[in-house]
Amino acid sequence: MNMKHMALVALALLTVQCTKQNVQEEVNDSTTPLHLLKPDYKIPYGETTKEDVKAALDRIFQYVDQQTPHALKDDGTLERGAFRIGSYEWGITYQALLAAAEVTGDQKYRDYVKTRFDFIAEVAPKFQEQEPCQDAQMEQILHPRALDDCGTMCTAMMKAVNNEKLRIKKEELSPVIENYFDFVENQQYRLPDRTFARHRPQRNTIWLDDMYMGIPTIAYRGVYTGDRQFFDEAATMYKNFVSRMWVPEKSIYRHGYVEGLAEQPTYHWARANGWAILTTVELLDMLPEDHPDRPFILEQLKKHVRGLASYQSSEGFWHQLLDRSDSYLETSATAIYTYCIARAINQGWLEGITYGPVAQLGWNALATMITEDGRVAGTCVGTGMAFDPAFYYYRPVSAAAAHGYGPAIWAAAEMLRLLDNWHPRTNDSGLHYYEQEQTNESPLFYLTEDGKGEAVK
Repeated sequence: MNMKHMALVALALLTVQCTKQNVQEEVNDSTTPLHLLKPDYKIPYGETTKEDVKAALDRIFQYVDQQTPHALKDDGTLERGAFRIGSYEWGITYQALLAAAEVTGDQKYRDYVKTRFDFIAEVAPKFQEQEPCQDAQMEQILHPRALDDCGTMCTAMMKAVNNEKLRIKKEELSPVIENYFDFVENQQYRLPDRTFARHRPQRNTIWLDDMYMGIPTIAYRGVYTGDRQFFDEAATMYKNFVSRMWVPEKSIYRHGYVEGLAEQPTYHWARANGWAILTTVELLDMLPEDHPDRPFILEQLKKHVRGLASYQSSEGFWHQLLDRSDSYLETSATAIYTYCIARAINQGWLEGITYGPVAQLGWNALATMITEDGRVAGTCVGTGMAFDPAFYYYRPVSAAAAHGYGPAIWAAAEMLRLLDNWHPRTNDSGLHYYEQEQTNESPLFYLTEDGKGEAVK
């Protein structure tokens, strides 16, 4: 290259640099709609599609199906996968899969529930004859010692029997159901006012977890048998929990309550608040419309969601301790809240315009924790109770923790319903939920009386 050519190249480069510099200098309030600059979100923001939600749901399903065999080994014990088919976490998973089948019409979700329940019904009598039982999982199923061992499984089995599409023979599963319910109703320790309690970690300690482990089971017993006394029992105990565990100044619940203490230890563990709001949603689904306690329960739902929405992080997750933003972001609680808020909108208990974006942000966060092979990451492992913050801050997280799978499936199923009922749309950079589909691709200046938007001109 001769000197003349080199000079021309240098001049061209200088011109480009000057042009870029001039363009950068011209980006100002007069020349550029700065409000439309793209934010640098850490988690995907905005709309999602039903196809993406269903794909995430199916990835989870494929993984849990592979990891929960239902067969006997040569030594007569149950084959083991990554998860136990009779745990309380799996009682939630069964219920979530029944909901997913109802929403999508996909038969494989029902088949999963039916094959596991048929298997349990088939092998239970054989293990019942053993003294002692030779399989730890069947021992938990046949001889429950806590609400964790029986509550959610009992509810799931009653729901399955009532689901005509499953064609489960009630007489075959009934002995397991009745054994479970007998523990919930008659053997679990209760305070004098009949509220569930434990002598752990202190005597007469109420766990917020037990709100969900037992109350929906009692309420659904009313649906299952037609006996309204169970609706009354469930609603009364619900109010007993609220009177002790609810912290009105924060609109969330404490994890534990020791009967008789003048000053209660108050830590707002996220998943326990998940069990509380899930109980509320389940009760509203189960109680008759004319039940006298429905207004109280509905109002409690609204107050709790209002509180939870105020603690949602900028990434869409909720923190391990809800009111402490330096605690880690946790997946299972985020999944439960996403499900419950979406469910409440779909049932007409909450305003979609107000809370649809909250559920959507929660789902977008949750979806980032569903791996390609269907694992649900970032879930706090099984957790007891403590009266100091360090215990909760440092609980491990693991994709092996079963607590995240049922809630994630339930969240996906209810988000599919939400996307059928509402029309989320990013407008002027912000996500909004609309009752009518907005077909104008430009940012909307205002909504006309027919609900359709007029574009910015």
